[in-house]
Amino acid sequence: MRAVVIREHGGPEVLRIEERPVPQPGPGEVRVRVRAVGVNHLDLWVRRGVPGHPFPLPIVPGSDVVGTVDALGAGTRGFGEGDAVVVAPGYSCGRCDACRSGREPLCREYGILGESRDGGCAEFLVVGSSSLFPMPARLDFASAAAVPLVFLTAWHMLVDRARVRPGETVLVHAAGSGVSSAAIQIARLLGARVLATAGSPEKCEKALRLGAEEAVHHRVSDFGREARRWTSGRGVDVAVDHVGAETFDGTIRCLAKGGRYVTCGATSGYEMKTDFRLVFFKGLSILGSTMGSNHELSAVLAHVAAGRLDPVLDRRFALEEVAEAHRHLESRTGFGKTVLVL
Repeated sequence: MRAVVIREHGGPEVLRIEERPVPQPGPGEVRVRVRAVGVNHLDLWVRRGVPGHPFPLPIVPGSDVVGTVDALGAGTRGFGEGDAVVVAPGYSCGRCDACRSGREPLCREYGILGESRDGGCAEFLVVGSSSLFPMPARLDFASAAAVPLVFLTAWHMLVDRARVRPGETVLVHAAGSGVSSAAIQIARLLGARVLATAGSPEKCEKALRLGAEEAVHHRVSDFGREARRWTSGRGVDVAVDHVGAETFDGTIRCLAKGGRYVTCGATSGYEMKTDFRLVFFKGLSILGSTMGSNHELSAVLAHVAAGRLDPVLDRRFALEEVAEAHRHLESRTGFGKTVLVL
């Protein structure tokens, strides 16, 4: 089978298309014929390397996998050959207290496809049957591949960590990203009002179409000032941020008393600085969030199947165009998800 392989860290040129043996499913496992796989910033970090964080090279990237069931291991039930499926991007031991209480990301053995083991940028992938979910029938494979990681991440941030309530105000940074385009929709589904930020008028307009009440072009306007104006000086209840150093201080300052800052990443830098008197005087919460649990992915897919949430697909590339797909994602010119179609 063809597979994208990263053997050393570097630019897009280190992405290689190689021939590998087709994997065989063991007991309780399923082999998926991959039809589409999403490209995420996680793939960029795995390819570039992260200081102090070892990746198991060589590795096949790709966390967002959809396809059809190709073969079943012994004793596998619940799916049949040819079924269209979504693969959960995360995996865990399934035995510890965290897993048994539905908090899989807190499992000590938790990992993500394409980061801690081979992922889905290949023609075939073998996973445990518990990692499979029926693909929403209203979607094609490319659109379905734009769902799992970003919607699961955004759902966990807003529902489990920040516990957004109807009528609250939510600031969503970087509306053009996959996580943020999902977060806008989820916040609206929860009955919240949304103020989004984006880096161009075109992205602001798309954020409004997704459900944001207002959108701020952050390159020409101060988002903190706009957030306070939007809330009549009160500040926002919740802020969704994965930008990091560039936005942290301004975001903390525009939170209302009792506000919650929830983050799943820091693409602009990891060292955050702010006046921490604001945190304790205003009773703020700073919440970290990584991925989500399988029951949350099941809820997301049910909303997608019913048409209450929609994947935002930016561009499609062939597997052989994986380097160009990485360059496109790095350019930050798109809005929504970049997907490889096999």
